[in-house]
Amino acid sequence: MKKILFQGCATAVITPMSTDGSVNFEEFGKILDFQIDNGIDGIIVCGTTGESSTLTDDEHKAVIKYCVDRVNKRVPVIAGTGSNDTAYALELSLEAKELGADGLLLVTPYYNKTTQDGLIKHFNIIADKAQIPCILYNVPSRTGMDIAVDTYKALSENPNIVAVKEANPDVVKFGRIINACGENLTVYSGNDDNAIATMSIGGKGLISVISNVLPKEITEMTHFALEGNFNKAAELHLKYLDFMDSLFCEVNPIPVKKAMELIGFKAGCGRLPLCEMKNVSRLTESMKKIGILN
Repeated sequence: MKKILFQGCATAVITPMSTDGSVNFEEFGKILDFQIDNGIDGIIVCGTTGESSTLTDDEHKAVIKYCVDRVNKRVPVIAGTGSNDTAYALELSLEAKELGADGLLLVTPYYNKTTQDGLIKHFNIIADKAQIPCILYNVPSRTGMDIAVDTYKALSENPNIVAVKEANPDVVKFGRIINACGENLTVYSGNDDNAIATMSIGGKGLISVISNVLPKEITEMTHFALEGNFNKAAELHLKYLDFMDSLFCEVNPIPVKKAMELIGFKAGCGRLPLCEMKNVSRLTESMKKIGILN
C-alpha cells in the first residue's frame, strides 16, 4: 500500500498580503500556528486558495520554504507546484522537494490543456523525476480539463502518485475512481460541500477552504466521518453548509480572505485580477448564524 500523506482535513491555506502587496510572512506564521494548534491534519501551500498563479517564482519558493520551516514537521506540508508547462512544473517540484515539502499538489494543465495521453505523460514525468509523493489535482471548473477514470487507473500504477484531490460535484465519479484504483490512489474531496459524501464511499478526507477559518470544527467533521459516525459528521456539515456556500459566492479566495480578516487575521486583499469582495453582507450573515461573528 502506498504512503497516505494525511487522513482527515488539510487546509488549502491562504497567502496573506501586506498593504503594499507583498507576502506578509509574519501573519502567515500566525495563520499556520492557528491551523496546527486547532488540530489540522495537513497544510496545502501555494494552491489555488494560496494564489499561486500570481506569486512570482521567488515568492512561490519563499512561501513554501517559510511554511515548511514554520510547520517544522508538526503536520505534512504539501506544496502546489503544478503548471500547464511540464518542464516548469518539474523544475518547481524539484525545488519544493529540496525545500523540504512532504508532498506535491499537481494541477492538470490549463488553457493549452491536453489529451488524456498527454496527462499521463505529464504527471508521470514529474512523479518519476521528483521522487516524492504526488497528489493529482482535478478542478475542471477552473482548468477546462478533466481526468478520466481510466487515466486515474493508469496513473495510479506510478508508485509516486499517491492521491487525488477531486474538486468535482459529481460524487458518482468518486466511487468510480475508488473502484478502479483501490488502495493505489487515495481520494480526497476538493469541495467542502461534498466531503462527507466522499468519505462515506471510501474517500480519506478533505482538502478544504473553510478550514482556514474553522480548522478545529472541520477537522472534527472529517474525523467523525472517517470513524463511521456519520450522524455527528452530518450535524457539523449542515451547521456549516451555509457558510461553505458563502465562501464561494465570489471567486475563491476572495471570500475566505475576507472571512479571515473578519476573525482577526491580516489576510490582505487578493492580487489582481482578484479584487475587493462586494457581497460582504452575505458572508457576515453566514458567519453570524454559526456564532463566529457578533
